[in-house]
Amino acid sequence: MKSSPFIPMEEYLEASYRPDRDYVEGRLVERNVGERDHSLLQATLIAYLFARRAELGIHVFPEQRVQVKADRFRVPDLCIVAGPLPSEQIFRQPPFLCIEILSPRDRMAEMQERVDDYLKFGVRYVWVINPQTRHTLIYTSEGVNEARDGILRTENPHIAVNLNEILPSTAQNIP
Repeated sequence: MKSSPFIPMEEYLEASYRPDRDYVEGRLVERNVGERDHSLLQATLIAYLFARRAELGIHVFPEQRVQVKADRFRVPDLCIVAGPLPSEQIFRQPPFLCIEILSPRDRMAEMQERVDDYLKFGVRYVWVINPQTRHTLIYTSEGVNEARDGILRTENPHIAVNLNEILPSTAQNIP
């Protein structure tokens, strides 16, 4: 992913980017988005979780800026907040869950840095999903597990998303 020359944080916070970018220690970092498989899975997860928000006691935010450190802002594909609706426009309190959907150009070293930022900030769960293979990793402060059965889970609140049910055919064959 490309990064830019140094820019002040105030400039980042006042600007609007399409797509939005992470801010890491004074540099803008582009996010890999815009491909069909990524977009389809993101939309499906948003719809699935949004429809169940009242029963789960959650709020669903696509591409929400999250300040994970004084000089770092991340923009997860989705973040889930449990409990009351946050009043802040940029989240400065850890969401319950951050979801990252891989694009073909994503590199695991860069993704691992994002995951580490979320976990150090206090995010309880991070899901990293490859939409083409459906290989999914679930990160917590206690480690990482592969969702071999295709079911992404959290506890307190209990969330279970079966990728095989919400995406019944392979992502490459979905019209």
